[in-house]
Amino acid sequence: MDVLQRFYDCGVVPVVVLDDVKDAVPTAKALLAGGVDVMEITFRTAAAADAIRAVAEGCPEMLVGAGTVLDVAQAQTAVKMGARFIVAPGFDEETVRWCVENGVAVTPGCVTPSEIMAAMKLGVNAVKFFPAGTFGGAKALKSLAAPFAGIKFVPTGGVDAGNLAEYAAVPATLAVGGSWLCLKKDIAAGNFAHITELCREARQIVEKARKPK
Repeated sequence: MDVLQRFYDCGVVPVVVLDDVKDAVPTAKALLAGGVDVMEITFRTAAAADAIRAVAEGCPEMLVGAGTVLDVAQAQTAVKMGARFIVAPGFDEETVRWCVENGVAVTPGCVTPSEIMAAMKLGVNAVKFFPAGTFGGAKALKSLAAPFAGIKFVPTGGVDAGNLAEYAAVPATLAVGGSWLCLKKDIAAGNFAHITELCREARQIVEKARKPK
């Protein structure tokens, strides 16, 4: 199973913040109902590790990974719990090296040519462009991607349905990440139908944006 191919096929990677493990599987099922079979559960809460395990065991058709991974210990915990990929907000050489050596797909945050080159040196061919909105948006992404033909990007941060098409239309974009697909308030309220609706909308936007003009 090629994780990066799954990213591309899905087109979007929801950044999911879970405060309660009981919400993990219902959230995963809401995403799947909207045509999204990839989810990044962030290590911003104490429930993250158990939530990853809950999805890995209870919703096997979902490709679940860990986000906001800051060090090797978190990466190891996530993988032990069933995470199939690791996403980091920045570039940490030790974490990336461990993932590569252990055959775990990793997408480190890179916003400069030097960071991208450091990631490439370790065998990484997809990086997270984060926070995309702060670092110049889709226009900056195009410029940054130009010298790196073999690198794909997952722009995340400041993305929503309004500017999703701009990012998805960039040839170097592997998939677009964001929390707008899966808002904490919708999860807390059990409004899973809204999550499904937002996922369907996002899939349609990406599909349309990728079509040759």
